[in-house]
Amino acid sequence: MKTLQNLIGGIWEDSLDDALLDVVNPATEDVVARAPGGSRADVDRAVAAALRAQPGWAALPVADRVARISAWAVTIAEHAEELAELECREMGQPTGVGRTFIDGAVAGLKVSAAQALSYGFEETVSHPDGSATRILRRPLGATAVITPWNFPVPMVLGALGPLLAAGNTVVVKPSERSPLSTVRLFELLNLPSGVVNLVLGDARAGVPLAEHEQIQLVHFTGSVEAGRKVGAGTGRLLHRAVLELGGKDPVVIDSGVDPATTAAAVAMGAFLNTGQICTSMERIYVHQDIADEFTDALVQAAQTYTMGDGHDEGVMMGPLVDERQRDIVRRHVADAVARGATIRAGGVEPDGKGFFYPATVLADVDESMLVMNEETFGPLAPVVVVSSFEEGLEHASRSRFGLAATVYTNDPDHIAAAAQIPAGVVWVNQWQGGGPERLYEPAGDSGMGATGATAAYDAATRPASVHIAAWPASGGPHR
Repeated sequence: MKTLQNLIGGIWEDSLDDALLDVVNPATEDVVARAPGGSRADVDRAVAAALRAQPGWAALPVADRVARISAWAVTIAEHAEELAELECREMGQPTGVGRTFIDGAVAGLKVSAAQALSYGFEETVSHPDGSATRILRRPLGATAVITPWNFPVPMVLGALGPLLAAGNTVVVKPSERSPLSTVRLFELLNLPSGVVNLVLGDARAGVPLAEHEQIQLVHFTGSVEAGRKVGAGTGRLLHRAVLELGGKDPVVIDSGVDPATTAAAVAMGAFLNTGQICTSMERIYVHQDIADEFTDALVQAAQTYTMGDGHDEGVMMGPLVDERQRDIVRRHVADAVARGATIRAGGVEPDGKGFFYPATVLADVDESMLVMNEETFGPLAPVVVVSSFEEGLEHASRSRFGLAATVYTNDPDHIAAAAQIPAGVVWVNQWQGGGPERLYEPAGDSGMGATGATAAYDAATRPASVHIAAWPASGGPHR
């Protein structure tokens, strides 16, 4: 049984604590590896390595840093299939899904790093009196990236590009549920020693890393509860935090759209990665004029989402990551049924090993149910029928979460009205769309801190101004 190690200062080494955690394949329930439980001593060593490496890394020309990050991205791309296989083994993601998202993350890493070449790290503003102000954006120093279990490789790569290209060094702590692929990702690392460090473990590593006095920024993706603790810790130290937390993303479906086509799109938004996506469609509001036809089509689409271990040809859904996650799904379905909801598809767990749960459609749903208020993070599609687009928009906007939302409509006025939803991203007639220009900040309990475009570089740097007065008229400084 392989025991995973930390990467500190370019050296793979055992944890200084003997505690170990099992890494479990959720399709078979077999233990596939063991990882350190984590310790403050491990974190201190990793932060010290990042601090030692940071001045030399920041001293490199921006173009050199970008070139080195891009070369690593090429290496990652060559091993994308292997990384997808590891993600499948540790958290159940079908390899085809994993490969698609890893390829996208590699492309995103290249783009985000290349943005450093045009970012204003130094600008000079001249004034009419001959004086000038230099505006400098300097790297913060040592930073931390703490990632969730649902997209291990893409979540790491999505955070690293701007932090590294801006001249910071990083300590990464992946989720203890899915560390295998991140370990392999850093085995492929070809950056200078100490620029990126890896510490494994649960809260025993995460808490001291997030609250470390010498970590200047924490980029955290995870639950609302954990995010609040991270924010409180960084706030106490007057350090920065970028927090992407839970979601309960709505989709509003207008009367003028094609019900079958829209149902197929919503099925993907609800069931892809077994619903374990921060921006999964978890609240569905459909106009009464097409509600019956749409729901029937959604039921048919759900029945095509076959389950398997992720390696089988044609499998569209793997297992949930573990029994804890499946318990949440069970609880939400049971609560909905007890309050009057109808199971139209799924809802029955298969026999045998593995934390599987089928694609499930719930009808006759109302806002009193847990499935409409708490993040499920599972393959549930709860459908609420509304009398108008405006009513759907109102329901969509009524949530403590505000990560993303999706609207399907052919009405120009309704397209314009979609922007009213208080969310960081609103997609219209497409889910997961947008390019590198996208800029957003989650609303409500979904987090804080803008990301995308230049915002990631603004967060990764600290501005300073140097004002240079004009020489006196005599032509030189006073003596």
